[in-house]
Amino acid sequence: MHGKQIRLKRLFPDPVRKLFSVPLDHSVSMGPIDGLERLGPLAEELVANGVDLLIVTKGSVREVAPILSPATYLGVHVSASTSLGTTSDRKVLVGTAEEAVGLGADLLSVQVNFGVPEEPEMLRDLGLAADQCRRLGLPLLCMAYVKKAGGGTPDELRHAARAAADTGADIVKTSYPGSAEEFARMCRTTPVPVLIGGGVRLDNEAAFFAIVRESMAAGGAGICIGRNLFQRPPVGPLAGRIAGLLHGPG
Repeated sequence: MHGKQIRLKRLFPDPVRKLFSVPLDHSVSMGPIDGLERLGPLAEELVANGVDLLIVTKGSVREVAPILSPATYLGVHVSASTSLGTTSDRKVLVGTAEEAVGLGADLLSVQVNFGVPEEPEMLRDLGLAADQCRRLGLPLLCMAYVKKAGGGTPDELRHAARAAADTGADIVKTSYPGSAEEFARMCRTTPVPVLIGGGVRLDNEAAFFAIVRESMAAGGAGICIGRNLFQRPPVGPLAGRIAGLLHGPG
């Protein structure tokens, strides 16, 4: 367990300093969407403006590896499906923890979509990934989503977060449950760090920042936000403002 403890301490060195992570894995499920047409320049801009962790697909490591700074962490996401198929909510594992370590990863990322018929298979995959990560001392992040109308109720989101942690995730990313009070409750009942996800892009930037502030004040360990960042050009200045908010003074 020492390797995992060391790596988690690097990701979360101080309770005051929150983790600024950006998932850039969308191109498998959604294609080269706006903002992700060219990954290398985007990653370079994010790294230059204070992002702590980039989460990419294993094939995309070749594009981000040359521009990662010594202080930037790498996550490899190994869950996949595409919107071209008829089972886009059914994620399957397309990589292993051993493969991620070989690529230089600081953590492994998998996704579980709760509330769909294939949920049991995805939970099984989460358990398999947790076992691989335990043997290698690699932290495991679970992107836990509830695939129901409205993205799930606060109770359902809290259930999903706890289920992900209890199945072996060391960090959970999930959707904002709608209020600081509900998010604080989620953090209290989830025994691992909770990162807030951004979901679909919000038109109102002020509303986006309000969610970030509320979630941090309510006990969140950081953010794992993609489209609400990289689909708001210019990305660099916005990333810098978010980094200032999450990292605090100094």
